[in-house]
Amino acid sequence: MSVATQAIDGKAFAERLRQRIADHVPSVEHRLGRKPGLAVVLVGDHPASDVYVRNKAKQTVEVGMASFKHALPADTSEADLLSLIETLNHDNAVDGILVQLPLPKHINEAAVLAAINPTKDVDGFHVINAGKLATGQSGFVPCTPLGCLMLLKDVIDDLSGLEAVVIGRSNIVGKPMAQLLLAENCTVTMAHSRTKNLSAVVKRADIVVAAVGRAEMVEGAWIKPGATVIDVGINRVDAPEQGVHKTRLVGDVDFASCQGIAGAITPVPGGVGPMTIACLLANTLTAACRHAGLPDPIV
Repeated sequence: MSVATQAIDGKAFAERLRQRIADHVPSVEHRLGRKPGLAVVLVGDHPASDVYVRNKAKQTVEVGMASFKHALPADTSEADLLSLIETLNHDNAVDGILVQLPLPKHINEAAVLAAINPTKDVDGFHVINAGKLATGQSGFVPCTPLGCLMLLKDVIDDLSGLEAVVIGRSNIVGKPMAQLLLAENCTVTMAHSRTKNLSAVVKRADIVVAAVGRAEMVEGAWIKPGATVIDVGINRVDAPEQGVHKTRLVGDVDFASCQGIAGAITPVPGGVGPMTIACLLANTLTAACRHAGLPDPIV
């Protein structure tokens, strides 16, 4: 039986979230005596990262917060990068610090993330914040899974008792996503590239979060009728129908084959993607509230 599949509009949700953040900023600025501030560090010349950093800076300013960009050459030493992070840790104008990944190969990514003050770790990657999430304490949650959860809760009134399958086990999306769903009282299965009979595992899920990095791997035939599907994947594939050397973006889920089966699904682009920066801004606002001795904002 075919169902009417709802396309989850992450772009519109992100716009509303940014507006709620902008509405909160003046009161926090009044308490702090300054604008909440986000520092973004970019090492090297990575075109995709550069575009992403520019978008972060633009949206930070648009919601009324201060943006501090530190662009370093690709041959920056690990010691110099750690020195900058230490400076930002002690800079009272900075509430959140984000080091854009990936870093050049000569820099130890784990050491850099560990150097960020956990109270300013608005990316939620520090082991202290990961531990707090795993143990149900209040820390910072990585932005992409936080955005996924917001979209899920906007579609489903109560996640409690639902069966969820997370495909992908990265520290950035898969693992924190599973922890967030557990906190919402879901029954969670973490699947990955070595999961046996993956299609059958996915088929029993009320909620599917695909974050495996393989273009259109999850087929409509895998989806339980009426399930909610969150597609985190961003994959660029050839699009010869659009012309020579043309490409298009697709997710980890075959969107077309899920039509009439999934109850709701995020498109790519326009689904999870816009939520990531909006949640980064939300985390920065939360950090500023904590630094000002204010309760966490409800956005």
